[in-house]
Amino acid sequence: MTTFPAELARQLRGDASRPFITFYDHATGERVELSLTTYANWVAKAAGLLVEEGELERGMSLRLDLPTHWLGPVFLGAAWTIGLAVTADDDPHAVVCGPDTLASWSERADDLPVFACSLRPLGVRFDEPVPPGVHDVGIEVWTQPDAFTAWDAPTGTDVAVEAPGSRLTQADMMQAAAAGSVLTDGGRLFSATNPASPPGIVTLTEPLALGGSLVLVRHLAAGQSQSTYDAERATHRL
Repeated sequence: MTTFPAELARQLRGDASRPFITFYDHATGERVELSLTTYANWVAKAAGLLVEEGELERGMSLRLDLPTHWLGPVFLGAAWTIGLAVTADDDPHAVVCGPDTLASWSERADDLPVFACSLRPLGVRFDEPVPPGVHDVGIEVWTQPDAFTAWDAPTGTDVAVEAPGSRLTQADMMQAAAAGSVLTDGGRLFSATNPASPPGIVTLTEPLALGGSLVLVRHLAAGQSQSTYDAERATHRL
């Protein structure tokens, strides 16, 4: 268990039809459920998009400037499948952003690939055309295949996460996930923590490594927290 893509492939050889990510937005009522197979297909499409349109390669960096959303785990998986380091640096090799920060990142579209997610249901396109030079994920991701094979596959020594004062390799990340800190084997994790933030990465890696699943909530409403937890048969919280 040295890399994220190796563990994803191992889990797919088991019960690939099981729910893996269930996403709620309590402000809009949206609910999206991705099986492990569907999640893997999205990861493959996103990885293809980053490579084909962003010309990203193993060892480069990706900034994920996304709020709590199911596309965060998708692009985390895509980054690690390619061998990219997910970074908080303001000078990455590419960025994936949401509508709230699109305006600021679009100003840099001449200097680095900018991939914008509308965050609308089902991952569809923006209502209006995105600024020149920006890639609308809701349009371009659908042209990518459901399978992706890195020509230069990542290894356990590749950096997976870079944050101020710390660097985490893929092997370190996946070994920690297998040990478990917030989840036990087969558990169902309920969380409003952003997976695209350093503290939230375990909300993706542990459910994967431990054969579990994630119930991810955006705009968590205190009055709906317990009912959603119970309805989804969650077993752990973060």
